Amino acid sequence: MCGITGKIYFDKSRKPDHAELKAMCDVIIHRGPDDEGLFISNNVGLGFRRLSIIDLNTGHQPLHNHDSSVVIVFNGEIYNYQVQRELLEKKGYIFKTATDTEVIVHLYEEYGVNCLQYLRGMFAFAIWDQKKGHLFCARDRFGIKPFYYFKDEQQFVFGSEIKSILKSGNIDTTLSEDALDSYFAFGYITSDLSIYKRIHKLLPGNYLLLTLNENSNLKTEKYWTINFDPDYTRSETYWKEELQACLSETVKLHMLSDVPLGAFLSGGIDSSSVVAMMAKNSTQPIKTFSIGFEDPRYSELKLARELAKKYNCDHYEQIVKPESIGLLPKLVKAYDEPFADSSAIPTYYVSKHAREKVTVALSGDGGDELFAGYSIYSVLHKIKANPLNFAYPLLNKLIWGTLHKIYPVSLKGKGYSYFLSKKQEELGAFIHIWSQDERKRLIQAPTYDNITFSASEQYKVEVLKLCNSDDFTTKLQALDIQTYMVDDILTKVDRVSMLNSLEVRVPILDHVFAELSFRIPPNLKLKGSSHKHILKDSMSEFLPHRILKSPKKGFSIPLDLWFKEDLKEYINDTLFSGSPLISEYLNINYVRKIIQTKNIFHRDFSARIWSLIFFEEWLRDRKT
Repeated sequence: MCGITGKIYFDKSRKPDHAELKAMCDVIIHRGPDDEGLFISNNVGLGFRRLSIIDLNTGHQPLHNHDSSVVIVFNGEIYNYQVQRELLEKKGYIFKTATDTEVIVHLYEEYGVNCLQYLRGMFAFAIWDQKKGHLFCARDRFGIKPFYYFKDEQQFVFGSEIKSILKSGNIDTTLSEDALDSYFAFGYITSDLSIYKRIHKLLPGNYLLLTLNENSNLKTEKYWTINFDPDYTRSETYWKEELQACLSETVKLHMLSDVPLGAFLSGGIDSSSVVAMMAKNSTQPIKTFSIGFEDPRYSELKLARELAKKYNCDHYEQIVKPESIGLLPKLVKAYDEPFADSSAIPTYYVSKHAREKVTVALSGDGGDELFAGYSIYSVLHKIKANPLNFAYPLLNKLIWGTLHKIYPVSLKGKGYSYFLSKKQEELGAFIHIWSQDERKRLIQAPTYDNITFSASEQYKVEVLKLCNSDDFTTKLQALDIQTYMVDDILTKVDRVSMLNSLEVRVPILDHVFAELSFRIPPNLKLKGSSHKHILKDSMSEFLPHRILKSPKKGFSIPLDLWFKEDLKEYINDTLFSGSPLISEYLNINYVRKIIQTKNIFHRDFSARIWSLIFFEEWLRDRKT
């Protein structure tokens, strides 16, 4: 795993500054502490930081082809590179290294932009083609690895993280009102937006082509699409056996490493399945790493221990406490923009803990999205079937309580009338921290008036419309894969793991395994009230019964409890003492009202409060 960056001037007589390019690399040294490489030729500059994982001796980048007409900087891992290398060697290509990076270079020489169809892995890369005069950049199918870029009339700048781009000169840092609205709606920034108007994300499954001509044309194209194509002719037993075999195969591929390797183990279905398959494919004990909390309602340590004992893992645990809030300034620097998923705290600690023993860790991320694991899905099914059920207080309480426990954002306080006004097929788009009406009161008028989207929720509505299935569960999966998973879950893990120079691999999001899941009928994923039914069935002989039956917890933290007790003064000191910077963008009187409502009625506004605290800390960091 590595960090990449680069700068291209459109004036071919203008050369990138060596010191500036090095500074763009240095600021992401955490992504690659083992090696550095710079390439400057005329108006093109590429930079690279390396975390050595495969081919420790000859993996230096930027890497060139035989005549130096093609040069690449690459972040990620290609798991089928050995197979592709053999095929390329039969075509006459000669390799100078044993790296997966060189395989990408020769695949590009052979197939051009279609080389992406031959790659199985996680990646973000940039290839400068001197002969064609264009820069070819790509991001993996699910967006496991990040890629940001900036373009104005003079230059194109890119990087694994926004901080690399900001280290370059003459970058417009005007805030994006649309991104701010998205942040307060969901706790993360969707689509191709970043917090800065002129800095964008390359979307998952897309490539970018920058042609250096008179107009310096830039175009982005989708090369892979999520396609749900359920096959109802197969039996449940068939899917169970196929999943089991495919998961074992993809986990084995993801274990390829020249450095120590382990796994995150939350005690849930997904991470436990990955560890079980690792144990199946290894002759050595697997190193596993778990995070827990003092409050047992939020901790799955007992389940993690049970799984670790079953497979004789070399198991390590750590408890996260309220004083972990002191980590916030470091998180702000890691994410570069507002990011309100508080589970970044335990994810940071499990990454830090793992890095003491290993350089690579496998995770179970993606299982909830591919196999309909979120309890919210069955809740929304009930709402869709009969919205008037919200008229009954007992069911209302049950649904709001469920939402709070299993989803990172809250619908509490909206009531059934809120949903009656929405199209039932679009319900998944309206799960948020702050509703649109609340954001109108929260965000100051000058800022809110500049929001160009009718609402951030509308982006999610459009994602739902583009899903190729009419099935309600499948639509929810497609929505989460393209929004919550990529912009929250994968972003969260990438930044804090790389902050600790730890590579995290996601075998469940191997596209071959994912495409298998897309062919499984939705009624085998969400079967009645049984979530991940087919995955649990396929793993039943490998996992303890208690893990198969335990409700989902993950790495969510007891924020509400912390805010009520240990961190009550911290909230007041951060948001109300002195002159909080959020008052430039937010209605501070409305913020006070929210806090008072929480204190008087003991309502759980922890997600809202965290979004405010993180934004305040981000503004402070931006000011320094």
